Amino acid sequence: MTDNHQHSDNAAWRAAQQWRERVQQTRPSQRTSGLRLLFTWLLFGIMLIVGTFLGLFFLVIGWAMLPFVRHRMKKRAEQFRASQAQYAGGTADHDGAHAGNTHSAGRSQRVLDGEYEVKNHR
Repeated sequence: MTDNHQHSDNAAWRAAQQWRERVQQTRPSQRTSGLRLLFTWLLFGIMLIVGTFLGLFFLVIGWAMLPFVRHRMKKRAEQFRASQAQYAGGTADHDGAHAGNTHSAGRSQRVLDGEYEVKNHR
């Protein structure tokens, strides 16, 4: 038996040969393949450039929005502190109404439940 005859009986070999023939038939000509490759690379490059510009655009928009977001978060933190101070029995005045009495204001900030004193035993 020849080598060709041996392979023609093998189903896997026949399938591989048919697949190889189909690939040869569907393969485009060399000129269209080069044009297609060039067009693909141009499209890919354009997409990279557009993506870069979009990324930079959204980065600048984010940076421009940072002061507004910071202001909103600051207001929210002030409201939270004011509500916590009211809940603890303090005052929510932040405009300095009790600025003259700094000692008692500092003491009320540190002690929530009551006033405690340490007595000397002399």
